[in-house]
Amino acid sequence: MVQKIGAELAVAWTDGAESFFPLEFLRRQCPCAACGGEPDVMGNVARPKNEYSARSFDLAGWQTVGGYAIQPKWGDGHSTGIYSYAYLRRLAEALREGAA
Repeated sequence: MVQKIGAELAVAWTDGAESFFPLEFLRRQCPCAACGGEPDVMGNVARPKNEYSARSFDLAGWQTVGGYAIQPKWGDGHSTGIYSYAYLRRLAEALREGAA
């Protein structure tokens, strides 16, 4: 189950664990090519310079993608990032370890 609670996105996992993602953190971790870059034919990734506004961190909604991901829609209109549940688990682990 996925739910927005204040300035966080809460995920209740099927194993009983729960994760809470600050919305700003989640947006800054967007996995889409426009945010994170994409590799060229040599495998080099050119990372774009992203600029954010306050609306960039406002989660306007999301939809599920199959049974494997969510696709957030942000207040500034950005909605191309698909966050797989496996990716969200990795992000949750990074938050727990303080590596994010």
